[in-house]
Amino acid sequence: MGIAAKAGRFLQVWISPTRHIDAVSERPGLLMRMIRYLFWVLIAVVGLPLTVGAEGFGPFPVRNFQALDQLVLAMPGERAAVLKQGDFDVRLEVANTASIARDSEEQADVTMKFETVRAGLFLRYGLTDRLEIGAEIPGYHRHRGFMEEPILGVERGTTGIAPARKALRETAYAFNITNGGRTLFQGAKGATGLGDISFYGKYQLLKETATLPALSFRVGVKAPTGDTDQVFGSGHPDAGIGLALDKTFATGWIVYANLNGVFPTGQIAGLDLQPVMSGLVAVEYLWTENVSITAQFDYYSPPFHGTGTRVLDKGVTESVLGVSYRILPSLVWQVYGVENLDFITGSAADFTIATLFTYRMRS
Repeated sequence: MGIAAKAGRFLQVWISPTRHIDAVSERPGLLMRMIRYLFWVLIAVVGLPLTVGAEGFGPFPVRNFQALDQLVLAMPGERAAVLKQGDFDVRLEVANTASIARDSEEQADVTMKFETVRAGLFLRYGLTDRLEIGAEIPGYHRHRGFMEEPILGVERGTTGIAPARKALRETAYAFNITNGGRTLFQGAKGATGLGDISFYGKYQLLKETATLPALSFRVGVKAPTGDTDQVFGSGHPDAGIGLALDKTFATGWIVYANLNGVFPTGQIAGLDLQPVMSGLVAVEYLWTENVSITAQFDYYSPPFHGTGTRVLDKGVTESVLGVSYRILPSLVWQVYGVENLDFITGSAADFTIATLFTYRMRS
């Protein structure tokens, strides 16, 4: 199913004041009202005359939104360029992810149908003109959700209804994974809690020239602050390293690439973990100085292995499409959607739509 078609259908739902949500017998929640309000703010300010430098906004800070894989440290999408010394960024992101899976094997049984709101506060500071540090504080809310009917509408008109969605059509909410008769993961409907806090650093090795790309080295560390009982944290610290590359290759076109390795520690639900590799390639087109469109491809290898279910043992391949808009010289608004590509079937989250604001305080 197409990411653009899904995003368009969701936008229609959000901006319609009379839309009835058949999948949920309740009125649209706070998240929907907020995004609808933000849409009208964008319409109101899109015509404001702004004079700022035409620089790229970078890849979207996407991570693996699969509910179980995201228990491990994420190295979200980043550009190679760092903040100037003394600059301070505050970013608030809200993402809603639909997760659905039905897999019954001899060794494991998986039933998942729920949505998760992930709200993240990300802070970054430029220590020098080549070094920046950052921290992210996430919070989660798991709920029945509101995206099923729009997704069903898109699937009916494109690829057909997914087998897992057919199997769980009459199920309102489910989150249960067993292995060898032992319950591994079980999350309550309506659960809300803090996730694992992460700390990051980025050092710019090369600045972009006419021939060379910008290149940076990244590090990350995750603290075990999340609630493990509600599957919001792993209970153990993780560490990661990575590289980020940017290169302008034509007027208004910028290419980004990230490559990361994450090294989890301990176990999750008694399951052994393995190192994780992730990477992305993104192309950004600067439509104007203040508006850009970005298409992105992401891959994540699995932290689990040998569990007997593809939901845990397989990697994730996803496409991302979104828009960035500079509302004010120091304020950027971005909206993006993430669609699983099913190159490797059964492991990715179904669909994610996210919005974020970044405010920069300059030195």
